[in-house]
Amino acid sequence: QVQLVESGGGLVQPGESLRLSCAASGIIFGFYTLNWHRQAPGKQRELVATLTRDGTTNYADSVKGRFAISRDNAENTVYLQMNNLKPEDTAVYYCNAKQLNDYWGQGTQVTVSS
Repeated sequence: QVQLVESGGGLVQPGESLRLSCAASGIIFGFYTLNWHRQAPGKQRELVATLTRDGTTNYADSVKGRFAISRDNAENTVYLQMNNLKPEDTAVYYCNAKQLNDYWGQGTQVTVSS
């Protein structure tokens, strides 16, 4: 059974940082394209960051220069380092592993508010 479990969300003030983690069981992250998505209240889910199997990264324009996606193959975990957080980053963040199959975590809430 495949499970992706996110952690690391929380309530922070604007300008602060958070690091989200997504640990997998049942699949090996190194064989997948890994994505972080987010969904804010009343909005569609949006793709925030991508890490391909060969290590290429891509980011949404809204987070470029502030967020960084990385992978620890030994821990089978993908991370999203989020710096200089803004109120508009408030959302539920989901990790996603995509290859022939598509796996999702349950989401972790990030709230940026003063």
